[in-house]
Amino acid sequence: MKNKLILVIILTYSIAFGFLLGAQKSPKIVFNEEAWDFGNVKEGKIVTHVFEFENKGDAELIIKKVETSCGCTAVLLSKNRLKPGEKGKIKVTFNSRGFEGKVVKYIFVRSNDPKNSYKQLKISANVLVPPRPKIVLIPNYEDLGIILDSEEVTCKGKIKNEGDEELIVNQIISFNKKTEFHQSGKKINFPIRIKPGETKEIEIKLIPPHKKGVLREYIQFRSNDQRRQTITLYLTGYVIDKDQLKKLFTKYKDLIK
Repeated sequence: MKNKLILVIILTYSIAFGFLLGAQKSPKIVFNEEAWDFGNVKEGKIVTHVFEFENKGDAELIIKKVETSCGCTAVLLSKNRLKPGEKGKIKVTFNSRGFEGKVVKYIFVRSNDPKNSYKQLKISANVLVPPRPKIVLIPNYEDLGIILDSEEVTCKGKIKNEGDEELIVNQIISFNKKTEFHQSGKKINFPIRIKPGETKEIEIKLIPPHKKGVLREYIQFRSNDQRRQTITLYLTGYVIDKDQLKKLFTKYKDLIK
């Protein structure tokens, strides 16, 4: 008899607790669509789309935060508190400047919806870029290693035109006035003209400044690539004098053998 009474009490509490859970009100965020494709967009154009949503729950919906995956995408929320049955909008603006080809960006919506507290929206576009030259450095960074302060350093690099119009390199600038630029063993006469798909090799000769320690050189290439009119080659190394070199050789001569 006692066991039956305990069982009845447990069942009663279970039913009451389940009823309370079922009766608990909660918000529910529902979007008309969660992705939008702008299709073909000319580079530089700004496009917008409005995502509409509704609170289909029976409690107030609170939009806590709306974020984007990129600074090129801006969002504007119509309101951050919505009553049951009320509708809202998120206006998304995408700036295609500086992009090329297929682009995908995300918008993240955080709310108090217990089942969808983190909602992800997506926009995409195929950014069309008009014919142009496109400069690429191979490599764009080089470590020169240990350098003697009195000796000339030489390294080679390549300039490639990955565009579909002629690339014209008008100038190569180094902040080290002793730096020289050669092509096929001769000093470069500007401009350097590079056809679409073509690669040209250059030779950089520099004498390190008489300053021991870390060397950082920035070589700037200026061209008619309108999207990247100036592109930089980074050179690093470590400058030592002859006395330091002797000490290093003495210390590590056994390893060298």
